[in-house]
Amino acid sequence: MSITKEAELTGLKIISEAVATTLKEMREYARPGLTTKQIDAFGGKILQKFGAKSAPALTYNFPGWTCISVNHEIAHGIPSASRVLQEGDLINIDVSAELNGFWADNGGSFVLGQDINQHQPLVEASKQILAKAINSIKGGMRVAELGRLIETESKKAGYKVIKNLTGHGIGRKLHEEPHEIANYYDRFNLTRFRKNAVVAIETFISTSSTYAETQNDGWTLMGNKGGFVAQHEHTIVITDDKPLVLTHMNGI
Repeated sequence: MSITKEAELTGLKIISEAVATTLKEMREYARPGLTTKQIDAFGGKILQKFGAKSAPALTYNFPGWTCISVNHEIAHGIPSASRVLQEGDLINIDVSAELNGFWADNGGSFVLGQDINQHQPLVEASKQILAKAINSIKGGMRVAELGRLIETESKKAGYKVIKNLTGHGIGRKLHEEPHEIANYYDRFNLTRFRKNAVVAIETFISTSSTYAETQNDGWTLMGNKGGFVAQHEHTIVITDDKPLVLTHMNGI
């Protein structure tokens, strides 16, 4: 959506605070020995306090409040009572929700406890690339150029990108135009970012794979060549200068 009045920006700020606070508190709550179902339930209670509804549940009938992916899983992991977290796991939590007709989305990967499996460099690369990407966006910029930046920075850091998972427009629905804000340079995408548009920008930085494949449960995504992926995501409003990061309170 494009913001046309102050009331719209206010509505977006409220739902963005809800998803960002939920993500931050879920990350802080997570510890070895807990199941992903327990962490999801914890996040669900926070969303309920805000009066927000889970976007994946509302839009796609997803079986959970949030998506929680562990280790080789890239995204859309289903919260499970049998998935017990371990020290050093690479965890991704993605929280998106709706409140009063407004939608916001954010996510982040992190290492649980001690980094015994050396995932932290990948996590830091994803965070830093997202920051560079967001700071480069202005109204009129080609979406493909953002993809070029993310892909270039990823290669510099010694990583790859997942090409079939993208950022997207958001605001009045979970996914809006532009539907594909890719992590690589797509020369066929002539779309430009518009001033006052609301978008969710996300990185998918990978050690080995370049494509995500849906698993037998119909939801969970894993890489075509294995390895690990770190994702970080903010909902932002595009301006003529630095974007307004609506989900900044998630601490990413």
